[in-house]
Amino acid sequence: MVSDWKTDERTNGKFELTAGQWYGDAQSDRGIQTSQDARFYAASADMGKAFSNEGKTLVLQFSAKHEQKLDCGGGYIKLLPGSVDQKSFGGDTPYAIMFGPDICGTATKRTHVIFTDKAGKNLLTKQNIACETDELTHVYTLIVHANNTYEVLIDNEEKSAGDLEEHWDFLPPKTVKDPDAKKPEDWDERATIPDETDEKPEGYDDIPETIADPTATKPSDWGDEDDGEWEAPTIKNPEFKGPWRQKQIDNPDFKGIWTAPDIPNPEYTADDTLYKFDDLRYVGFELWQVTAGSVFDNVLVTDDAEYARASAEIFLKNSKHAERKMFEEVKAKKKEEDDLEAKRLQEEAEASGEGDDFGDYDDSERDTLRDEL
Repeated sequence: MVSDWKTDERTNGKFELTAGQWYGDAQSDRGIQTSQDARFYAASADMGKAFSNEGKTLVLQFSAKHEQKLDCGGGYIKLLPGSVDQKSFGGDTPYAIMFGPDICGTATKRTHVIFTDKAGKNLLTKQNIACETDELTHVYTLIVHANNTYEVLIDNEEKSAGDLEEHWDFLPPKTVKDPDAKKPEDWDERATIPDETDEKPEGYDDIPETIADPTATKPSDWGDEDDGEWEAPTIKNPEFKGPWRQKQIDNPDFKGIWTAPDIPNPEYTADDTLYKFDDLRYVGFELWQVTAGSVFDNVLVTDDAEYARASAEIFLKNSKHAERKMFEEVKAKKKEEDDLEAKRLQEEAEASGEGDDFGDYDDSERDTLRDEL
């Protein structure tokens, strides 16, 4: 169902059903494609009834192909609760999970994994998960296990995995610095101390900071009677080393920089249900794209991780191989056409004289003029 989001502003984009410019099979590889530049897109699908993933694995999987060589825009899917109104689904609609590629310029090329916690706060992963940026189809898989761990796969290859509590801020930290702790009075934080055996050399303070320039000579036209007694200009004294300081040595009593000890955080309570969502019903794409052309397909929500892996593998072995072959053929044909067109334009320009900026000069005169220019 396509949302009415942004229709009042006339900035909503239209999804089209197509396999795109290159594919494995023209029918089975059809997906929804963004078709208009600089537009907002929102569409969702009802899975039939609300469900919970309590005690089960949750897998969210889909494919994305940015055949326009996406420069700036989203390519992610959202898993949505049963309270969603599909006709008004948009950027402010609450969601349970947001997952998939996000690309903008050279700085942003990541795979989003955002969970909404029980308080309704969106939590971004603390991991930097790269995404694919080429023009071919890639399968993105998020697996959330009932033991509070997760996996992110791209084309069935693991890109990130670990503990939900560690990689997202679901809970307060387990420990905090003891606010009542105080640094002991005898705690020595000095890494080095002056060497008490080091004594100032005799006559050190008598060394002047500047001296008369020994290379200077009195000007020949200098007259002491008129100009006064001549004195050589001063220069920095190479023997002067500044105020004397004792050498530094390692402090045998150094204990390091003091920090308060960690204590259990009274606000922390372990939660073995971080993975759990009690109300899941819809999947949706809510996107902004500067340049349109992304194709989304193969959406799968399941509790069977092996089934998801097998589904992705079938696509990667069959459609992906054929798609790449077609992609290379299309690109080669396009290059050939571009080269022929460039040659035709050049020949037309030469035939009409537009390729010669110097009129009827003979070659030697023309070359001389070009050199002068």
